[in-house]
Amino acid sequence: MHAYRSHSCAALNKSHVGQNVRLSGWVHRVRDHGGILFIDLRDHYGVTQVLCDPDSPAFAAVEKVRSEWCIRIDGEVKARDASLVNPKLPTGEIEVFVREIEVLGAAAELPLMVFGDQEYPEETRLRYRYLDLRRDAMQTNMKLRSDVVRSMRQRMWDKGFREYQTPIITASSPEGARDFLVPSRLHPGKFYALPQAPQQFKQLIMVSGFDKYFQIAPCFRDEDPRADRSPTDFYQLDLEMSFVTQQDVFDTVSPVIAGVFEEFGGGRKVDAPAAWPQISYRDAALWYGTDKPDLRNPIKMQVVSEHFAGSGFAIFAKLLEQDGTEVRAIPAPKGGSRKFCDRMNAFAQKEGLPGMGYIFWRQAEDGSGMEAAGPLAKNIGPERTEAIRQQLGLNMGDAAFFLGGKPAAFEKIAGKARTVIGDELGLTETDRFAFAWIVDFPIYQKDEETGGYEFEHNPFSMPQGGMEALAGDPLDVRGYQYDLACNGYELVSGAIRNHKPEIMFKAFEIAGYGKEEVHKRFGGMVNAFTYGAPPHGGCAAGIDRIVMLLADEMNIREVIMFPMNQRAEDLMMGAPSEPLNEQLRELRLRVLPPEA
Repeated sequence: MHAYRSHSCAALNKSHVGQNVRLSGWVHRVRDHGGILFIDLRDHYGVTQVLCDPDSPAFAAVEKVRSEWCIRIDGEVKARDASLVNPKLPTGEIEVFVREIEVLGAAAELPLMVFGDQEYPEETRLRYRYLDLRRDAMQTNMKLRSDVVRSMRQRMWDKGFREYQTPIITASSPEGARDFLVPSRLHPGKFYALPQAPQQFKQLIMVSGFDKYFQIAPCFRDEDPRADRSPTDFYQLDLEMSFVTQQDVFDTVSPVIAGVFEEFGGGRKVDAPAAWPQISYRDAALWYGTDKPDLRNPIKMQVVSEHFAGSGFAIFAKLLEQDGTEVRAIPAPKGGSRKFCDRMNAFAQKEGLPGMGYIFWRQAEDGSGMEAAGPLAKNIGPERTEAIRQQLGLNMGDAAFFLGGKPAAFEKIAGKARTVIGDELGLTETDRFAFAWIVDFPIYQKDEETGGYEFEHNPFSMPQGGMEALAGDPLDVRGYQYDLACNGYELVSGAIRNHKPEIMFKAFEIAGYGKEEVHKRFGGMVNAFTYGAPPHGGCAAGIDRIVMLLADEMNIREVIMFPMNQRAEDLMMGAPSEPLNEQLRELRLRVLPPEA
């Protein structure tokens, strides 16, 4: 017999009754039933109930074991009484009578219990992550993650892609976040960087004549943490193709993403890729208040400025006299009660606004039909409120909420309000994955302080219209850049690349980078583009975020094996740590004390 096990803890059933077996695993829990000891023995594959009574030579040793001890047992498989069968377990029809036990690893007093559903502080869970990972929910999440990655790889190979690896130590590159720098011992005073993404390398692979590339790529960004983002490193399905249009990229990656969600989505509805809408960045901001809309929520915001211009509601009327301002409405079907409207007004105040105007439609008190109610309705009169109702397609029992000003100042809050309204009124579907391609991203934004222009999004994107587009107003320039949104999260981001040096130099010149600076920062790629670069494009899909959605988790750390905490610390391994003086001397570095 094998030194540790003849079977896993999920393998035994009634066909094994009477056999002598050997199992190894962890003590999930111990129960004493009148002198008979029952142990739920757990390994990676499942749980088997083992028992021992005073007639067993192992009884005295079994009495000493405690939760999470790692043990090996030898024993005989017995059938459970029919009344004691556990249909929830694959091994629920049998139990193993222990005749011999060996303690492979005793456990100290536990800082958190593996058995049960107790809640523990995240700091405790991360400090003792090896115990946290033993819990059933975490085992399920990590297996899901592994299966998703396998599925992605296979789907990419099936589409004719090959996987190539790009460097982990490279040059610093401004790609929207801070680099992690790595000092060079051989070149004192100089630093490598961990790649924020394989962006430049995958483009160089295309220049090298490889038609299709993909990689399950680690990426490193020194970012502020949040629930759906790791503060240090993450993994993405990275891909690039030559001689493709934007639509070719969509047609390639959409079935891969849809297939993964169909395979692992637990039966939730997945919209067919052909039905995924393509929404311009500008329309997404207008309709949903975000460039990653949750389309399970049917609410679509609209501009209603004309109904308030010159109206009796002085706040909006005066606001609209200023350039660049507008009033937007958030329809709220079924939200037509003063109680709900007051609740949403309180929400706006929590978000830092003085409030949020509203109108709701109800049965007139005199029974004559429908009437508009609320402070706004009284100020602007029945003709304007009726025009608003008709524009928004609302009826009796519905409401609308209003925000005004420069869109950039209120869009984010409007988007939050739309989400809250959809959730509270039961409008948002909960058993569906709803996808949308967001397209036509602006390449530039204006710096309000300097008056100059800076890149708003990926600087490597090909501008729509090429060089000719760059001759006009920079704020009108749109890029062949796109994101894939799902249920309020950005899952995929990509672009058709700017592969022509003269267009790239012009694009960077508008953002304040001279030719010399471009060569200094991106010399390897720019030089390569002078040797017959093909048109190319691609994208990257965030694996951690995809698994988070599939696992129905709200925090990305629940689907990462060993994540950092919210302060970018590894409490288990003690990172970041202070370097030894010998290390600093070897690297010719000096550490300054932290600022007070």
